[in-house]
Amino acid sequence: MPGGGCCPDCGSTELVEDSHYSQSQLVCSDCGCVVTEGTLTTTFSDEGNLREVTYSRSTGENEQVSRSQQRGLRRVRDLCRVLQLPATFEDTAIAYYQQAYRHPGIRAARLQKKEVLVGCCVLITCRQHNWPLTMGTICTLLYADLDVFSGTYMQLVKLLGLDVPSLCLADLVKTYCSSFKLFQVSPSVPAKYVEDKEKMLSRTLQLVELADETWLVTGRHPLPVITAATFLAWQSLQPSDRLTCSLARFCKLANVDLPYPASSRLQELLAVLLQMAEQLAWLQVLKLDKRSVVKHIDDLLQHRHMLVRKAFRDGTAELESQKREPQGQEQRQGKEEAGSSSLDLSERKRPPSPALLLPPCMLKPPKRVCPPPSVSTVTGDENISDSEIEQYLRTPQEVRDFQRAQAAAQAATNVPNPP
Repeated sequence: MPGGGCCPDCGSTELVEDSHYSQSQLVCSDCGCVVTEGTLTTTFSDEGNLREVTYSRSTGENEQVSRSQQRGLRRVRDLCRVLQLPATFEDTAIAYYQQAYRHPGIRAARLQKKEVLVGCCVLITCRQHNWPLTMGTICTLLYADLDVFSGTYMQLVKLLGLDVPSLCLADLVKTYCSSFKLFQVSPSVPAKYVEDKEKMLSRTLQLVELADETWLVTGRHPLPVITAATFLAWQSLQPSDRLTCSLARFCKLANVDLPYPASSRLQELLAVLLQMAEQLAWLQVLKLDKRSVVKHIDDLLQHRHMLVRKAFRDGTAELESQKREPQGQEQRQGKEEAGSSSLDLSERKRPPSPALLLPPCMLKPPKRVCPPPSVSTVTGDENISDSEIEQYLRTPQEVRDFQRAQAAAQAATNVPNPP
């Protein structure tokens, strides 16, 4: 090897490479000394300078990356490629996974939790970059349990101290509705049930915004509300053919799962629409119900803001105003009502006041479960304290008898036992 090292025995620089079996050796051509045998090197300069490199330096063994962590990193990359995320998203998700894996609680967790951790890192990355991705989508791809996923997600956010913004409701509606199989004719979807994607998406967004304005979304999972709004939007576009279709059949046609509370969210949305319909003159004479009001959703959404103000009162503002009213004003109102008691019944009639605009949890609060009273069994062998005995003493004679009994008991305890 000209220009390389020299032989340690004779000092010659004539070193040649000799392949002996599967190992490469450097041999001095003058004296036959084996200079190096099976040396592991990292760069060509190391080979030229005859620097031996250890196994840990050549392979990175000192980093101590376990098989489980290597498998998790591959899963993060594969999930990002399946979702067609940008390269920067993949790098951020891998960094989060490596940070989380350093914690002993994550490293010693079960395999199921480590599998879920992959999806949590990808979901956090997408939320931070405002990429519309739902937790249910990742659970479907990973075949993971939603409860385990949500618990691991909250633990990871708290563990790493991350600031994760909530997903925009409009983006979530667009992403969720795009997965519905109702936008092209197929053997499982009849032609009368096929709908234009843009029309259905626009009306669904309006219904979801209405639900948000009337406190139907606050503090609740958004997917059941979006499912109910999508169903109403789909029915209202062609009510003559679709009013007979139920929510369960709609989800089956769309090839999506029916969330458990979606039926309750549907009834709440219909109740809001009915209260809004009572404010329109041309709909008051029709005596609408929850089935027929779907035909007039287009009219109700056109005048949505005005109808919501007329149909509902602001419950929180009303409660604050009631607290600020002085007691003197209440007394004056009581005197006025007493003075007007002699008026005619027709003159004292007032139009019905609009309903309160409050969250459903305040309109229908859950009943508190009262714990059953503890049953104490009295046997008569319980110890009675002196203070409790004194409560039952009534006459001076009873007090003297009690003191005499106490003195006799004390004297009996002081008498020494006979030998």
